[in-house]
Amino acid sequence: MDEFDTIRSDGPQAPLPVGSTALETVILSRLDDDKAQDIVLIDLKGKSPMADTMIIASGRSHRHVGALADHLQRALKEQGLGKVKVSGLPHCDWVLLDAGDVIVHLFRPEVRAFYNIEKIWSVESGHRIDARA
Repeated sequence: MDEFDTIRSDGPQAPLPVGSTALETVILSRLDDDKAQDIVLIDLKGKSPMADTMIIASGRSHRHVGALADHLQRALKEQGLGKVKVSGLPHCDWVLLDAGDVIVHLFRPEVRAFYNIEKIWSVESGHRIDARA
C-alpha cells in the first residue's frame, strides 16, 4: 500500500475518487507545478474501456504544451509509473499522453476551444480544478 491509498474498515472498499490514485496525483501535481491552465478531470469508469480517467489541460503556447508533456513523461518515469505513449509532440498544438489508466490531453487554448472534447464527455463545471488554488 502506498501513501495514496485509503484504508476503510467499514466493509468492502469503494473505488477511489477521481484524482486520488498515485498516477492521477503525480500528473495533477506536475501540471499544477508547470502552470497548466484550466485543468479538467473526467471520470471514465463505466463509460469507456480505454482508461479510468481523462485529464485535459491547456498550455499558453506551443513551447509550453511541449514542456508540459516532457515534464509529465519524466515525472512518471521517475516515479516508476510506467512508460507513457505520446502523440503530437512535433507540433505541440494537441499532445496526447497515454499512461494506461489515465489519458492526458494537452492543448493550446485555440485548439482546445475548436475540438471542445469536454463537451463530448459532458463535463460539468464541478469537475474543473482551479490550478491557481
